[in-house]
Amino acid sequence: MNATAKPAASSATITLRGRKVVGGYAEGEALVTRDTISGWGGINPMTGTVIETRHELRGQTFKDKILVLPGAKGSSGWSAAFHVTRITGTAPKAMVFNEMTTKIALGAVVMRIPAVTDLDRDPLEVIETGDWVKVDADRGIVEIHRGPRR
Repeated sequence: MNATAKPAASSATITLRGRKVVGGYAEGEALVTRDTISGWGGINPMTGTVIETRHELRGQTFKDKILVLPGAKGSSGWSAAFHVTRITGTAPKAMVFNEMTTKIALGAVVMRIPAVTDLDRDPLEVIETGDWVKVDADRGIVEIHRGPRR
């Protein structure tokens, strides 16, 4: 290998096991944040974009992504704001998160997307934005493939 060539990306699959919040299957590109997301006032549900000031994902869309986050913050309006994303077609494909609250659980239910929590490893330490992630919520399985879809 010459000095300018990049090493080949790892093709290993990382598997996490957790608990189903809402069943179903989805796969897609991961969007990861270490910040909790506020629903009411923190997102634009018409575009699926994070609008919260000082949020690390401000200006980025979670539409059609696997949203990986620590949990929800804010009022009970969280689930209502995310429900609108389902109606407008801007919802994430699935959610993988650490902290179970009624806000995020109800949000997953009203969006009708697969959601998994209580994983055997911290997903924020394993999954990176851009990884291809498969969520089989019925089985509580999250598979991570480094980089874009293979």
